[in-house]
Amino acid sequence: MRMIKLTPDTKEDLLNALLKRSPNHYSQYESVVADIISSVRQRGDEALFAYTEKFDKCKINASNIRVTREEIASAYQKTDAKLVEAMKHSAGNIRAFHEKQLHNSWFDTREDGSLLGQKITPVGLSGVYVPGGKAAYPSSVLMNVIPAKVAGVKRVVMTTPPDPAGEVYAGTLVAADIAGVDEIYKAGGAQAVAAMAFGTESIPKVDKITGPGNIFVALAKKACFGYVSIDSIAGPSEILVIADETANPRYVAADLLSQAEHDELASAILITTSEKLAEDVNAQVEEFVNRLSRKEIIKKSLENYGYILLAEDMEDAVEAANEIASEHVEILTADPYAVMTKIRNAGALFLGEYSSEPLGDYYAGPNHILPTNGTAKFFSPLNVDDFLKKTSIISYSKEALQKVHKEIELFAESEGLTAHANSIKVRFE
Repeated sequence: MRMIKLTPDTKEDLLNALLKRSPNHYSQYESVVADIISSVRQRGDEALFAYTEKFDKCKINASNIRVTREEIASAYQKTDAKLVEAMKHSAGNIRAFHEKQLHNSWFDTREDGSLLGQKITPVGLSGVYVPGGKAAYPSSVLMNVIPAKVAGVKRVVMTTPPDPAGEVYAGTLVAADIAGVDEIYKAGGAQAVAAMAFGTESIPKVDKITGPGNIFVALAKKACFGYVSIDSIAGPSEILVIADETANPRYVAADLLSQAEHDELASAILITTSEKLAEDVNAQVEEFVNRLSRKEIIKKSLENYGYILLAEDMEDAVEAANEIASEHVEILTADPYAVMTKIRNAGALFLGEYSSEPLGDYYAGPNHILPTNGTAKFFSPLNVDDFLKKTSIISYSKEALQKVHKEIELFAESEGLTAHANSIKVRFE
């Protein structure tokens, strides 16, 4: 990993390098994605089936696009029973955490007869995209579906690409069943996003699309936003570890590599006030890489976006972390809670040496669908609110309106909207 002294210049260079990984910088694929979306929007199933045969080498039609209960039962038989139990325990933790995010509609009445309030309603139909092949992550199924169900979404549909034999990864189907998915369709890529955004003869139009995917999926979600709501445009995975001389270098190295193995664009950054820790971590990284199964991906990731930043003090380390606004931030310091209070921008915070990032990915309960590429400065993790709509409620009595009608008329007339003013004025003529 590159070891760099943290200065304003090196921090700016790093931020610029990290931003290049954003899906917003892959405009060369936008025309391809636009053509796929347009084709599915116009030709429906016909286009969807053709793209599935082209990209997934699988012939799908209206009779076999939907996953059957028999296929789900078969998936349970193919999945290790202990893994099924682990998924169920994880699902319970995720459900319990997200249930705490629920809040109710509210109304505020006043003596003059006015009433203001907010009505909370779940979206009617939610769609989740799940990658297939080597990028099949059952944990993401749980993280996307359970918050929707906790929010009260009645119908959740899922799309995921089939293999050439027309089968879906067994772990994905088991996770979907545990989470409570209502319908599963064999479709992947930008064409699946388009199908959910606009509807086809087989796949219903949804109100919201969530879930990770490759660059074509990310760009398709971006292009369909407005026709349908989306969670975010996810970029490559990231981890940032803030550590001092008390941190265990072996733990730090292992945690950095936990994200570097995702793909060649993943970033792994250590910010530390200890030069000795930096050197020890670097040595441990080399040791681990040589015996990990995805070492070629890890090596490329570290070569591209692996950094050890040496900070003068913890204040500089925290300032840099807030600028980078990483998806995952681990704090391995003598007093992680004190440092945590100063972190403003992060998708998720992991405090202490026994709170490594995979705990959040798989089990603890908070959502692992997190803002990336610095968007933690203004976005939040996927949560129950993402599946809820808020409707304002206004009710005034004649007495309440009479007290304020002249002010409203004045406001409307100042904007040149005389019909607005008249709508109030006629009630008191």
